[in-house]
Amino acid sequence: MTWYGLSVFSLAYVLAVASPGPGVAAIIARSLGHGLRGAPAFIGGFMVGDLIWFTCAATGLAMLAQGAYTVFLVVKYAGVAYLLYLAYRLWTAPAKPIDASRDVSRERPLQLFLGSLALTLGNPKTMIFFLAVLPTVVELKSLSVTGFFEIVLVILVILPTVLGGYAFGASRARRLFSRPQTVRWVQRGTGVAMASAAVAVVTR
Repeated sequence: MTWYGLSVFSLAYVLAVASPGPGVAAIIARSLGHGLRGAPAFIGGFMVGDLIWFTCAATGLAMLAQGAYTVFLVVKYAGVAYLLYLAYRLWTAPAKPIDASRDVSRERPLQLFLGSLALTLGNPKTMIFFLAVLPTVVELKSLSVTGFFEIVLVILVILPTVLGGYAFGASRARRLFSRPQTVRWVQRGTGVAMASAAVAVVTR
């Protein structure tokens, strides 16, 4: 790819990753509740999901992905179920003051990875970007192997940087909460955000 083409894709991808959506809501809500522990695995699921969608588009599987409606629905609702599960846990968690030196998350890295992977694969926002927006900024028919891996590298750099920034900012914000009443407000507020993100996925 030319530097111009790669720059155009990079800009479009940064805007897509940073724009509000279920993924951003999930990473912020989880980081507010649990800090940075588990964040690499959680972000890794989003990253692998984006790479899968990009591979589908770049290798001519876009029509297959669009036609596999039943599979898409299954994955989509798996992601919705995971968001609702997180919302439930946040809403029902005891309102204890946050100790920034200790993290109470018991979720395993694999569980976090699979949850965010399912959310990404079933997220209409991600699907629309790679199957509809991507072909307008990248000439997929003439994309070389080198160009393919250049875009992969861009994804591997941009996504964890942007989502990691959200996670870091949210984890820093949680240090400000020391009163149980404030913690309960934050937990329930982020729980509502999770549930709202699930509704957004379902209705798109």
